[in-house]
Amino acid sequence: MFQSQSFSDWFKLTPDESGHYVTGTWSQIASLPAGYAPEFFASAVLADGRVVIVGGEYNSGTFVLTNQAAIYDPVADTWTSLAAPAGWDYIGDSPSVVLPNGQFLVGRKLDTLMAVLDPATLLWSALGSAGKSDFNAEEGWTLLPDGSILTIDVKNAPNSERYIPSTGTWISAGTTIVDLHSPGAGCLVYGGGCYDPPGEIGPAVLRPDGTVFATGAKSTAGPGHTAIYTPPAISTDPGAWKTGPDFPNNDNAGDSFAVLLPSGHVLVEGNSGTLYEFDGENLTPGNNVTPGSSLLVLPTGEVIIGGATVQIYTPSGEPSATWAPAIAAFSASITRGSTYGISGTQFNGLSQAAGYGDENETATNYPLVRITNQATGHVFYARTHGHSTMAVATGAAIVSTSFDLPAGMETGPSVLEVVANGIPSSSVAITVN
Repeated sequence: MFQSQSFSDWFKLTPDESGHYVTGTWSQIASLPAGYAPEFFASAVLADGRVVIVGGEYNSGTFVLTNQAAIYDPVADTWTSLAAPAGWDYIGDSPSVVLPNGQFLVGRKLDTLMAVLDPATLLWSALGSAGKSDFNAEEGWTLLPDGSILTIDVKNAPNSERYIPSTGTWISAGTTIVDLHSPGAGCLVYGGGCYDPPGEIGPAVLRPDGTVFATGAKSTAGPGHTAIYTPPAISTDPGAWKTGPDFPNNDNAGDSFAVLLPSGHVLVEGNSGTLYEFDGENLTPGNNVTPGSSLLVLPTGEVIIGGATVQIYTPSGEPSATWAPAIAAFSASITRGSTYGISGTQFNGLSQAAGYGDENETATNYPLVRITNQATGHVFYARTHGHSTMAVATGAAIVSTSFDLPAGMETGPSVLEVVANGIPSSSVAITVN
């Protein structure tokens, strides 16, 4: 799904019959409810396959920190308005994440308040946020393997914090050593008064080795910095930071996109439009794109770049076999138009595989089911839903999902794969009836 420049209209890209996106087809889907045309908002794909967007720094081009929200049903092709959490008159461009239990967590921009959405009831509940050292504005949230959430403070830079959902508290994650935030911009007037931005920061992405690569915005002098976080073995400990490479040519990644490539490298878009790959040690510049373009990992492992023009980035390198999903139980004979369960390990991948300075979340830590007909080579994707977890790096734990077999797909001998973050499992043989 891609938002158009009108902000209320949405489109989808369907790959061609061979599974290629470059020669795929664009089609318009339902538009947002009247009066809601947000820019820079919290977003996520839920475990039931729906898409939720909340808030917006702008609405219809006006700086308002809107508290509107909506949820998209891909089966019905409809957007439905969603009420804001009780008492939240303003939301704006806020951090968010889907918790391992499937609830959608949002932090209100202007303070430390947090609320979770139950997808089953579409009701919000307030959560505790004791210990938070500064407000949520301009911060991004990175889901860690233990279910905690890492954020790097912007107002109180260079500090970092982790949220522990089981206790509803924030604890220190130590200092990032180098300052990853840019200076603030002064008062911005909105309906509730004056918002004084604390600055910007870059995306932070969890890598397969368990470390988080965090990128910086423009520093007061010189290039944006980076830092690398190693989570603690004991959940109540802060973990450890070390400095990473600076951006070349005085570049930075403030309020920009990054994704995890199948190779384990992090692809970061600099504010100049230069794409950089971080391999664990080096930050290497490569292709150039239109500054401000979005990044999203496709099921093929390619990255789609959305902006004034749409491009496909094909990365080099291969994933380790140990990072791939593995299928443990499945139905070898399946019928078109029916729903089936499938289980195995690492169906959600090792990371959310995406990051931004704060809003514009494009996480892909959920399983996809891809089926290829052996006679024709044609590729079909089955809609997945009901994921047993939204955690990352679940290791040897058995997880599961359900998938709906397309009613019009080709029958006969086929192979099935589970894909997470662009990395496929080994295929299994099936028969489509």
